Amino acid sequence: MNIIALNKKASFNYDILEEFVAGIKLEGREIKSLRGQKPSFAGSFVIISGGHAHLCELNIPRYKHDGTPEYNPKRKRLLLLKKAEIARMEGKMSGEGITVVPLSIGFERQWAKVRVALVRGKKKFDKRHSIKEKDEKRRAQQAMKKFSG
Repeated sequence: MNIIALNKKASFNYDILEEFVAGIKLEGREIKSLRGQKPSFAGSFVIISGGHAHLCELNIPRYKHDGTPEYNPKRKRLLLLKKAEIARMEGKMSGEGITVVPLSIGFERQWAKVRVALVRGKKKFDKRHSIKEKDEKRRAQQAMKKFSG
């Protein structure tokens, strides 16, 4: 999958339990907009109702050559998943503190795909631990670079 945008906050704010790749039902102008501009994942989430999964609050900006007056960049978009995957997500979401968030969006051949994940929120001390690990990795890489070059 050719990734065009990542939800960088997802791995920092959540523990990722399980990932799924889903198609996304978009309009033609949204596909054109995705090819030219980056969507924003801020506040986006997935809801499951009536046996269907919907991606909410994903901001796909207006296509610059679109002449239609009415366009909602944060509308609900249908996710194309198998019934078994939706049932699995729904069953896991009934657990305490588990939700579904988008991780990335990209193209697989000509189709837009979204990688979504079942996640559990991290506590403040978990986030501090993640920052500490990231800093240690960065320092180790800098030291390796310094001594090898």
